[in-house]
Amino acid sequence: MIAMHNASQTILLIAGTSEARALSEAIAQDMPKARLIVSLLGATEKPAAYAGSVRTGGFGGVAGLGDFLRAENVTHLVDAAHPFATGMHRNATAAAARAGVPCLAMIRPEWPPRPNWQEVACLRAASVALPHGAKPFLALGQRHLAPFRHRADLGPVLRMAEGPRTPLPFPAEIVIGPPLRTADEEQALFRRYGVTHLVCRNSGGQAGIAKLDAAEALGLPVLMIRRPAMASNGHATDPQAALDWLRSHSAFRAEADIAVERQG
Repeated sequence: MIAMHNASQTILLIAGTSEARALSEAIAQDMPKARLIVSLLGATEKPAAYAGSVRTGGFGGVAGLGDFLRAENVTHLVDAAHPFATGMHRNATAAAARAGVPCLAMIRPEWPPRPNWQEVACLRAASVALPHGAKPFLALGQRHLAPFRHRADLGPVLRMAEGPRTPLPFPAEIVIGPPLRTADEEQALFRRYGVTHLVCRNSGGQAGIAKLDAAEALGLPVLMIRRPAMASNGHATDPQAALDWLRSHSAFRAEADIAVERQG
């Protein structure tokens, strides 16, 4: 009876971050009888490996996600999408509420401000704030470049995990690969390309912090795009906190409670 109860638990993990990947592995290890569905947007051709059953693509808005939750008998939803995936966060919260599914947002903390930062509200504001003739390092990803297309005076440098899938909105120098591991490596990269400014979003996490250390060491101004506000019934800042939420939830306490009753 206990195994049947645990097998009925289905977790939908909206992923796309390193924290989501770590959580998928923790769920597979700590809750092996729960069914785990990992949802990826499909932004990269070769995504990292996740534990669980992986689906790729959107849901079709709040209604589509709600239909998916009901069709798959999802009992818990963990939204671990990118901190700036505002549409996904909004849809997850709304769909879970409509379907009556407990929902937790796992969002890593923001980077704290530094002396060389200028915080701006959006991509457009960052574009406007760059001085004439600047050579900015745009650590943004191809889908977020359009607001810079009107700045023909700039000499942008872009870093992408993969080559461009579609033509860029402006000429630019492209660096292919993930963020570099150390500030010294990032400093060398900035010097090599003659970077004058760093433009990035306040995503938080360790993966991109070396570029911030490098910019500070070189005295480069940073245009930091403010993280949008997020509505959710609950938040966790790391995989362990999200795992604790799942384990402490009534659906996952059932086996432990039964074991205690039997011991009594």
